Amino acid sequence: MRTFDFTPYRRSTIGFDRLFDLLENNTRASTGENYPPFNVERVAEDRYRITLAVAGFKQDEVEITAQQNLLVVSGRKADQTDAQKSAVLHLGIANRSFERRFELADFIVVESADLADGLLTIELRREVPDAMKPRRVAIGASATQPVIANDAAKGDDSANAA
Repeated sequence: MRTFDFTPYRRSTIGFDRLFDLLENNTRASTGENYPPFNVERVAEDRYRITLAVAGFKQDEVEITAQQNLLVVSGRKADQTDAQKSAVLHLGIANRSFERRFELADFIVVESADLADGLLTIELRREVPDAMKPRRVAIGASATQPVIANDAAKGDDSANAA
C-alpha cells in the first residue's frame, strides 16, 4: 500500500495546500519511470544543480522549458533511416524519447544549462525578491508619524523656505 491520506493534516493546517497537492501527485505519479537517471545537488545555500545522463542525445534534440514552479526537460531522438537501423548489431544505449518534470520551489530560477560528455547540467538559483526578504522594524515608530530619512534634506528645505 503506497497511498497516504493527507485529509487530517489538511483540516488542521492553513496555507499548505500546495505542499499536500505536491505530495499526493508525487505518490500517484510514481510509475517507476526512471529514464534518464539524474542527480540533484545543493551547491551552495541558494544554488542547486540538476545533472541528467542523456547519452546519445545532441544539443538540438534536448529541450528545457522553465515555467513557474516547473522545469520540464525533454529529449526527442530524430528518426533513423533504414540503413542506420540495419547497421546496428546490438542496441545497448537507450535512444528513446523522454520527458522529466521537476517541481521547483518558489523563487527558483534557471541560470544556465550545459551539455557535455553525455551529461546535461542545469544550474538553478533561489532569487528571493527584496519585498519578501526579512526586514527589521523599528520599535516605537508609528505609522502616523512621518519618518525623516535624511537630516541633511531637512536642513536644505528650511534654508530654501527662509
